[in-house]
Amino acid sequence: MELFQQMAGMGHERVLFCSNPAVGLRAIIAVHSTVLGPGLGGVRMWPYASMDEALTDVLRLSRGMTYKAAAAGLHLGGGKAVILGDPKQDKSEALLRSFGRYVESLGGLYITAEDVGTDMDDMEQILAETRWVTGLSLAQGGGGDPSPVTAFGVLQGIKAAAAWQLGSPRLAGHTVAIQGLGSVGFALARYLRDEGARVLAADIDPDAAARARDQLAVEVLAPAEVLEAECDVLAPCALGAVLDDHSIPKLRCKIVAGAANNQLADEERHGQALHDRGILYAPDFVLNAGGLFNVYSELTGYNRETALSMARGLYQNTTRIFEMSRAHAIPTSVAAHRIAEDRIASVTSMRSHFWARKMRALRDAPA
Repeated sequence: MELFQQMAGMGHERVLFCSNPAVGLRAIIAVHSTVLGPGLGGVRMWPYASMDEALTDVLRLSRGMTYKAAAAGLHLGGGKAVILGDPKQDKSEALLRSFGRYVESLGGLYITAEDVGTDMDDMEQILAETRWVTGLSLAQGGGGDPSPVTAFGVLQGIKAAAAWQLGSPRLAGHTVAIQGLGSVGFALARYLRDEGARVLAADIDPDAAARARDQLAVEVLAPAEVLEAECDVLAPCALGAVLDDHSIPKLRCKIVAGAANNQLADEERHGQALHDRGILYAPDFVLNAGGLFNVYSELTGYNRETALSMARGLYQNTTRIFEMSRAHAIPTSVAAHRIAEDRIASVTSMRSHFWARKMRALRDAPA
């Protein structure tokens, strides 16, 4: 009963548990909403401590994808998947193909893509079992690595926040602290360096930190220091729930704008806490939509320039959230959700009218 309560509380349509002991597959696919279209979202492979932890993560992530697609104006719903396991040790062709069969069983309600712990090569393994997969290589007709487009979209959100909070979108001379130097964090650091910003960064992987230091000349911090670094912009680009009761009082930034999903440990309480401190929060599910644009464009024939053009529009999308926040004296996190929910509600209403007309036509048709 607890699972059904969790699903009902977050509004999920479907949760599929996937198991194949012969290949070591333990996975969960969560489809949050298909009101605007099929639920598209990546498959994350992570060594979760428990099934409950994995379930909590996939439910939050899939709901976030619904809001991300809605706020971005895409004809997509929200979905996500998690595979329990260490991607460096437990991943195999058999495991990925087995997962692909579960994706196929949903008949297009869920479209998968790469995420933390998975990559383009993995998507091609999944493609052997289902067509409902994006994030493919250029050779397979896909868009290749989406990280540069994701990072480019985050850059637009940072510029919008800088214009709102610092008086100008120009980042030259400002300090940005990046938490996490994976594919997106590294690409963002490169964009920021090219903009003339001073970049501080940290990663739990010493090799990733060293690569950024050597190739981009960023200033490397210890992972425990980055959230408390004095900076203009803090850009969380690692895992979620980093903004909580412990970290928010210690922040020394004017803006929080990064790529990580679910940065607020508690959306309502911690969004309000940032608002009360006067720290401008650029909601993560809006800023990191560039990767979604990249894979979305694969569905209609991939074009990198089109994906980048869509990501450039995140400047205006982010500004619209700030405007609503100010107009209604509400946290930006609330404003972003309101914009997404209003779009979902309007389409739900249209769907209801369609089905009402159809039912009336059937009722009134001659016997």
